[in-house]
Amino acid sequence: MSYEHIFFDLDRTLWDFDTNSAETLTELFHSYNLQERTDTPSEKFISDYQKVNEELWAKYRSGAIEKDELRSTRFRVAFELIQVSDGELIDSFADDYIRICPRKTGMLPGAHELLGALKEKYTLHIITNGFEETQHEKMAACGIDHHFEEVITSEAARARKPHRRIFELAIARSGAHVNASIMIGDDLEADIVGAQNFGMDQIHIIKDGGSEKSQSATHTITHLDQILSIL
Repeated sequence: MSYEHIFFDLDRTLWDFDTNSAETLTELFHSYNLQERTDTPSEKFISDYQKVNEELWAKYRSGAIEKDELRSTRFRVAFELIQVSDGELIDSFADDYIRICPRKTGMLPGAHELLGALKEKYTLHIITNGFEETQHEKMAACGIDHHFEEVITSEAARARKPHRRIFELAIARSGAHVNASIMIGDDLEADIVGAQNFGMDQIHIIKDGGSEKSQSATHTITHLDQILSIL
C-alpha cells in the first residue's frame, strides 16, 4: 500500500505519558510533603492514582463522564485512598499537575528520529483523545509540533476514538483519502479498532510484552523504529 498521510496517536505512542506523569506526581508528592502527612510511600500513591485515572479515562472515552468530572474526580478519589480530605490541598495539587505534566518532554524511544524521517516523505497528523490545550502544550514542549499539519482532538471533534466521527473530521481537515492513510497507535480499541471500523489501515504498537494484540491489525510492532520498514 502506498500511503500519503500518517495519523499518529500522541500519548503512549509518541509522548511518554507514563514516565512524564509519574515524574510529575513524584515531584508534587514530595513538594506537598505528603509522606509526612500520611505516612504513605509515593509509589503507593502513584499506583493508586494511575488505577483511578485509567478507570475514569475509560469512562470518558465511552462518554459516561465529561472532561471536568474526570479532572475533578481522579485526584479526589486518589487522596481518599490515603485518607486526605483537604479539598483546598487536593484542588491545588490537581492544578499543579495539569500545569506541570504537559511541559514534560519525555518521548518514546526513537520518536524524534522517526518523525524527522517520515516528515520528508509523508504528511503527518495527530488524532488524540487528549484535551485540546494540554496536547498542543505537550507537542510544543517536546519540539514536535512543527512535524504535524493537523492535530485533531476529541474536544474539537466532539467525539472520542474509536467513534467514527473523530476519524471523519481528521480526513476532512487533512484532505486525505482513507485508502492512502494509516493510523499508528498503542490503544487496541481506540486506535486500532477505531481505524479498522473506519476503513483505515493501522499499525498497532505493542509495548512491554503486552498481550493486547489485534490479530486483524494491518501491522503489529513492538518498537517505533520498525515503522520505517513497514512504510
